Amino acid sequence: MDEAFGAHEPREPGELVAGLDIGTTKVCVMIGEVFEKRVEVIGVGTAASSGMKKGVVVNIESTVKSIRQAVETASDMAGCDI
Repeated sequence: MDEAFGAHEPREPGELVAGLDIGTTKVCVMIGEVFEKRVEVIGVGTAASSGMKKGVVVNIESTVKSIRQAVETASDMAGCDI
């Protein structure tokens, strides 16, 4: 499997994992807790995407602000710090 896409080391039960999707219209963050045979979603956050145009970062500060907002929302829901 390609190292950049999908290759991963095994996770221990209780570990947290996070996913980040940065799009032109919105930023999405998902936090999950690892169990033996599944991952349970414990936090989700979204924010309007600012600083992106046609999938390209045009304003890094605005993009970072959107990411931080989505991460904060997901972290608050999950009760953890990312």
